[in-house]
Amino acid sequence: MAATRLIALHINKGRTIAQCLRDRTDYAQNPEKTERGNLVTGYECDPMTADEEFLLSKRQYSHITGRRQQSDVIAYQIRQSFKPGEITPEEANQVGYELGLRFTKGKHAFLVATHTDRAHIHNHIIFNSTSLDCKRKFRDFHNSGLALQKVSDIICAEHGLSIIEKKPYKERVKRTEYPKRRNFRDDIRNAVDKALAKKPKDFEEFLHLLEQDGYICKRGKHIALYKEGQERFIRFRSLGEGYTEEEIRAVILSEKGKRNKKRKSAGGRDRLNLLIDIDAKLQAKGAGYQRWATVYNLKQMAQTLIFLREQGIESTKQLEERTAELTGKFNAVDGELKRAEERLTEIAALKKHLINYAKTREIYADYRRSGYSKKFFEAHRETITLHKSAKDFFNQSGIKKLPKVKELNAEYEKVLAGKKAVFTQYREVRAMMREVLKAKKNVEQFLNQEEQEYGSTQKQKKEIER
Repeated sequence: MAATRLIALHINKGRTIAQCLRDRTDYAQNPEKTERGNLVTGYECDPMTADEEFLLSKRQYSHITGRRQQSDVIAYQIRQSFKPGEITPEEANQVGYELGLRFTKGKHAFLVATHTDRAHIHNHIIFNSTSLDCKRKFRDFHNSGLALQKVSDIICAEHGLSIIEKKPYKERVKRTEYPKRRNFRDDIRNAVDKALAKKPKDFEEFLHLLEQDGYICKRGKHIALYKEGQERFIRFRSLGEGYTEEEIRAVILSEKGKRNKKRKSAGGRDRLNLLIDIDAKLQAKGAGYQRWATVYNLKQMAQTLIFLREQGIESTKQLEERTAELTGKFNAVDGELKRAEERLTEIAALKKHLINYAKTREIYADYRRSGYSKKFFEAHRETITLHKSAKDFFNQSGIKKLPKVKELNAEYEKVLAGKKAVFTQYREVRAMMREVLKAKKNVEQFLNQEEQEYGSTQKQKKEIER
């Protein structure tokens, strides 16, 4: 399965055509994304000098035709993204090369760079807007994106890859949740974590570490931070729970400089806020820390009591039973989700080998009739290898009767729908289990502290009586 998009590359304001072409080609050929440049190929151009060759053809176009470029389009880029786990980087580069060759009909020079830095392998195909004979320009025609997708689907089918199936508008799954985007506050939180990991001696040294990281610290009643790119100074108190000035000072004073609380992760999970053992951490701390920790514990226990009241839990026994119930339910749902994912992977692999087997069956039959000729094998090496790979997969899987692709598609849709329903239940059970575990931990710690306080009180009474 491959999703495609055609993008016109324009001249950036304040930059020359040569600079813009160099920026685009350098990004596409980034060694960190293309396995040190091993996944970069070119058609009628050397990838290392593609930008200069594109520029030279544009100058020849002006010399031959006498025309000047009216628009600011200097090249075009095709983005081709593949389904995770369905294709190898080398095969993706080959598919991208075929797509560029067929879509441009071999009339435009292009380079193909396959990126492997994401979960999904994807191609950046950059082709020159000027043709190879330097007499014409590529025209972005009406519905060019649909034509590009159609060519890509044909090539994917030839390589045994899945194809995006069109669905009626009513049947399409609409996106309702979007991943949280990073912002300047996320960067500041990471900078705070990084500075605290260096175990500063005091708050002033902590601010110096932030300044070394490129931040400007505005000291005053409310300390604020600024870094290039921000619109305004950002105060610590606006960073959320765990990152206020008071909490950071308490962390610096605590043993080994470790945080007492964990902030929310990028995915938005709730923190497991637990009670602070004040007596165990009062060494080398002032009265201010004790007051803050006492207030914090009161707030956490108040939230825990409200949660227990809402859930109708009135005893520690009921709390333990509820914890065991939710943990068991979560493990069951988690196992069901994993089984569905495994089956989807099995169906995708089986479907791929079935298609390869059907496409290569006639060639392999001719190979057998030739007496397994070495000459015939070399002429059809790739096809015969695909056929053998499919047969080995069937034998290893213990498949004697081959299923139909139509049946596999139906089963895949059924399992996928079941997985989506289970995942909704999985998220609900996981959230509730986390809340109950947090409440159980807080209750246990609170009861332990009460027992310790009661024991110390009884000991003092006995000493007084003596």
